[in-house]
Amino acid sequence: MEFSFLDELPKIVWMLIGIAAFLGVIGLLLVVIDMPRTRRDRWQAFLFLAPALLLLVGGLIYPVLRTTYLSFHDRSGDAFVGLANYLWMFQRPEILLVLRNTLLWVLFAPVLSTAIGLVYAVLVDRSRFESVAKSLVFMPMAISFVGASIIWRFVFAYRPADQEQYGLFNQIVVWFGGEPRLWLLEQPLNTFLLIMVLIWVQAGFAMVVLSAAIKAIPAEIVEAARIDGAGAFQLFRSITLPSVWPTVLVVLITITVQTLKVFDIVRTMTGGNYGTSVIANEMYSQAFSQGQTGQGSALAVFLFVLVIPLVVLQIRRTRKARELS
Repeated sequence: MEFSFLDELPKIVWMLIGIAAFLGVIGLLLVVIDMPRTRRDRWQAFLFLAPALLLLVGGLIYPVLRTTYLSFHDRSGDAFVGLANYLWMFQRPEILLVLRNTLLWVLFAPVLSTAIGLVYAVLVDRSRFESVAKSLVFMPMAISFVGASIIWRFVFAYRPADQEQYGLFNQIVVWFGGEPRLWLLEQPLNTFLLIMVLIWVQAGFAMVVLSAAIKAIPAEIVEAARIDGAGAFQLFRSITLPSVWPTVLVVLITITVQTLKVFDIVRTMTGGNYGTSVIANEMYSQAFSQGQTGQGSALAVFLFVLVIPLVVLQIRRTRKARELS
């Protein structure tokens, strides 16, 4: 069968619509939630934002409405099926596995990334090789998720026991007398190995932001605590952590939003196979690989609903912090 680019064009268009839908509503929230208080400020904001708002309405708001519309229709987009596509998500075992995997990502990736970044920022703060140490952890942030996934695919690579291993994990196992394993095929271990990739990338972001917050702590407070006999752990628990806690929450929310949308890592490393799929990947598979436009749109809307509260919380916290400063 001959492949034609024109045959694939509608799928590409719908993929762009899905991306635009998310960005469109986020932009609208930024305008509505963070609206200036005085009439003069509102008019100024409107004049500055008018060109962008025109593009927002034409290129982003419409896709939001279109995706929502499709989520209530069948695969052809013609027959109205009501909430059937949403009920389908909670009735199919394979989709329940997708939701479980997404929950695991949200529970582990943001918390571990933030914790590792915070601990590392505290340990290297004002040390002799602070800049070098921070650069090593921040370096993965310069790599795309696809690039990071390819790197880690080599780390988890498998070869039979009678061949030389080039995957780091299996080489370590062989050094200790074990047998090489197909790491990315073993459930649910493979999901946690994929989560490790996101942690590897996002820990650098958490470390940089939290390090800046730590340096903003007044030196007088730290010195007074040391004079009172506080040890390193007491300083961290009583001074450092309470001082940077608002920043910790910001980092947690930011990484959580990124985690909910994770797609590149799963698609590149396993393609969503072997029980590793998440909502974003399943949305793509349903809409563009299997032609189930209604079900893919329902997953997109469901993902959007999960992200919105976090975005609203982040905007409100940012606005409150600006008012207090």
